[in-house]
Amino acid sequence: QVQLVESGGGLVHPGGSLRLSCAASGSIFPINAMGWYRQAPGKERELVAAITSGGSTNYADSVKGRFTISRDNAKNTVYLQMNSLKSEDTAVYYCNRKDYSDDGLVSSWGQGTQVTVSS
Repeated sequence: QVQLVESGGGLVHPGGSLRLSCAASGSIFPINAMGWYRQAPGKERELVAAITSGGSTNYADSVKGRFTISRDNAKNTVYLQMNSLKSEDTAVYYCNRKDYSDDGLVSSWGQGTQVTVSS
């Protein structure tokens, strides 16, 4: 099993910044992808950004130019730097990791961290 521990959520004013972190431990594999999803009240969970173990990134159109995903492979940690935050970014943010194991794809989720953008 993979354990994901998230940190960095909170309350911020519009235009502000936050940095989320997610550290992975347990049965992890070298070929993997880590990412952040979010779910606002009454909405479906959506992909925010993802990064592969090789460094390729993917962003939702709504966050391009404002959010940056990065990772430290030595620490098995992924980061999401969120700048120019808007009220519509308010959601619970979930860390996700996909490990390409010998038995196939294993997807793991963190517990979620609340991000609230409000004046």
